Amino acid sequence: MIHFDSDYMEGAHPRIMERLCETNLTQNSGYGTDPYTENAKKLIRSLLGNDSADIHFLVGGTQTNATVIGAVLHGADAVIAADTAHINVHEAGAIEATGHKVITLPGRDGKLDAGDIETYMQAFRGDENWIHMSNPALVYISFPTEYGTLYSLKELEAIGDVCRRYDLKLYMDGARLGYGLVAEGNDVSLADIVRICDAFYIGGTKIGTLLGEAVVLRNSKLIPHFFSYVKRIGAMLAKGRLLGIQFETLFTDNLYFEISRHGVEMAMKLKEVFLSKGYKPAVDSPTNQQFFILPNRVIDHLQQYATFELWGARGETSSVVRFVTSWATKAEDISALAAVLPAMPA
Repeated sequence: MIHFDSDYMEGAHPRIMERLCETNLTQNSGYGTDPYTENAKKLIRSLLGNDSADIHFLVGGTQTNATVIGAVLHGADAVIAADTAHINVHEAGAIEATGHKVITLPGRDGKLDAGDIETYMQAFRGDENWIHMSNPALVYISFPTEYGTLYSLKELEAIGDVCRRYDLKLYMDGARLGYGLVAEGNDVSLADIVRICDAFYIGGTKIGTLLGEAVVLRNSKLIPHFFSYVKRIGAMLAKGRLLGIQFETLFTDNLYFEISRHGVEMAMKLKEVFLSKGYKPAVDSPTNQQFFILPNRVIDHLQQYATFELWGARGETSSVVRFVTSWATKAEDISALAAVLPAMPA
């Protein structure tokens, strides 16, 4: 059986496992105050070109989204997101559990449009009853999106401009950030992201680590006493060095970008297999998530040999499926899939 369900099915990259073993019996202070974590922060700040960026390490994506958004928002504040956003669809109400409403706008291939945000804010500000409504205070976007699509620099800057005009904070979910940064056609850099966004995170769980996400706040004033907030909600890892060591390794010798590039290269090979056999993409994704429309009988056939996800409800005759490659996908996996994928039925 070959697996294309997600990009965190394996453990960790061998170099990370080696480093964890090498440092296993070294004694260090807890809660991320160790030298490995400090060096990881320095390496990330260097890539960002921002020495004042405030960096913290958390365990997983949903925890990170709920922690950052919950810390930024106050009282009756709400977050604006695309209707397909991870925080709206696949996080079991984690944001609402912090006491804050998720306001959804129609996404376009998973992306929010700056004009739609502005239209919403104009309507909100123009409503004489706004005082009785949840106050939009933050915009959530993903890069890549849940459909593997990317914001261009122009689109990202337009959203940033709208956020500044309406005093909205901008937060980017970077669970698969590496796969987006190395994708063909991408013109957004880490330096652009830290310049435009108030906060974002660099995902590790889906790109080579056992666990962990690196939260980047443009400056510490965004969330004063963030360390204490993380501790208060139970999101603090006592053995913080386990996160620091992994990110220190990821950002040494370009490993993060190297393995991200491999994941995308495998996705492009996978895409070519489907296209060559006559299947149409549901979304044209340049990243490691690939979506295709397959006849249900082809899906039933493939499920004997491979695991992947139905994306939404099963249709009457055909359905959208998602195949995901990762830093660990092998060329042999793609060849094995090609061998069992029939040509599009006439």
